[in-house]
Amino acid sequence: MDTAGGGWTVIQRRQDGSVPFNRTLEEYKHGFGNKNGEYWLGNENIHLLTNQKAYTLRVDLQDWDGETRYATYDIFRVSGESDQYRLRISGYSGTAGDSMAGGHTLNGERFSTVDRDNDASSYRHCSQLYGQGGWWFGACGYSYLNGRYLRNCGYSCPSWQGVVWWHWRGVRYSLKSVSMKIRP
Repeated sequence: MDTAGGGWTVIQRRQDGSVPFNRTLEEYKHGFGNKNGEYWLGNENIHLLTNQKAYTLRVDLQDWDGETRYATYDIFRVSGESDQYRLRISGYSGTAGDSMAGGHTLNGERFSTVDRDNDASSYRHCSQLYGQGGWWFGACGYSYLNGRYLRNCGYSCPSWQGVVWWHWRGVRYSLKSVSMKIRP
């Protein structure tokens, strides 16, 4: 990937709803989808990559009007399976707003799926409540890039059900495309 100087490895992509992201922890562990389309690289692969050296994360977002924004995090690391793929993230910059490391931070959160609730919030099961995709949920958080692909429902999408980046378009807007990429 040649975005912002190149050298990126894409770990997640959503663009057309062709791949469902309501998957089990085992599926998120190994990855799914097609690297030429929509996919999740796999928590185990992300862990192995990000624990070799320090990695940066870039999130590219596009709405249904063709407008784009991005968020970059200087530190991105995912722990192993025994620690429930805990996220370490900090050092935001960009144009999209900080929906991962800011308020309701995902830093230190474990990965949850519809069949495995590792949410910090003991009174909610965010994956079951909001689209059944896997994600790092901290009190359900301000981002949810693995939510249901709802197409162009504007600001009338069901709250927290879609592909959400709260600091840019809010909880009732499901984005057209997103990608997460990392590099050392």
